[in-house]
Amino acid sequence: MHPDDVKKLLLANLADCEVSVGGDGRHFDITVVGSLFAGLRPVQRQQKVYAVLHDEISAGTIHAVNIKTLTPDERQ
Repeated sequence: MHPDDVKKLLLANLADCEVSVGGDGRHFDITVVGSLFAGLRPVQRQQKVYAVLHDEISAGTIHAVNIKTLTPDERQ
């Protein structure tokens, strides 16, 4: 899976977020910035991202992810 495809998938499912994705086609570094993470613990934030990628991870299309999640205030 190409990093741009992962980005499109995340953007389609995580409203009002900024997403950047790098990787080699199986291992991805993902950064998501969005107000939907406000008030959530780190594990809850990652669960939101994993939920979007669940089918691709289960199918083996995505092997590993490194996820960084931030609110807009935390990014600054």
